[in-house]
Amino acid sequence: MEKNLDIDNVDLKIISLLNEDAKTPYTEIAKKVFVSSGTVHVRMRKLEDMGIVKSATLNIDFSKLGYDISAFLGIYLEKSSLYDNVIERLKEIPEVINAYYTTGNYSIFAKIICKDTNHLREVLNEIQKVDGIDRTETLIVLEESINRPIQLLGSKVKAEGY
Repeated sequence: MEKNLDIDNVDLKIISLLNEDAKTPYTEIAKKVFVSSGTVHVRMRKLEDMGIVKSATLNIDFSKLGYDISAFLGIYLEKSSLYDNVIERLKEIPEVINAYYTTGNYSIFAKIICKDTNHLREVLNEIQKVDGIDRTETLIVLEESINRPIQLLGSKVKAEGY
């Protein structure tokens, strides 16, 4: 992927503000960045076309919806050549919310969300039946202490900081 993309500080400020709250209206962002809302719209379209901005997502507290177990799953593959097949199968399991191809002990490191320990057991059984998976190692999350986007401008973006 091209590393020297055509972005400037205005783009970075827009991204930083939306990273804090993706629901922020473009008119509000425009006021903070000192450009028109049309400029914010055009810049966002450019960032999407460049593949920098992929989507806007919600940050959901799954425990308030009855999903009380978060776990990380280290997945050992029988052969690394089976990665694509295993990932395609994991995409079919809705409780698998993230998966990464990694170096180190695991071939794949995944995050899963479940309602309770019985649901976790059912999901683990389903994952362990996937062809190409040799074995798994489960790490249950006790607390999420940090969940934040990276700060692109070195310090938190503030309207008076421009």
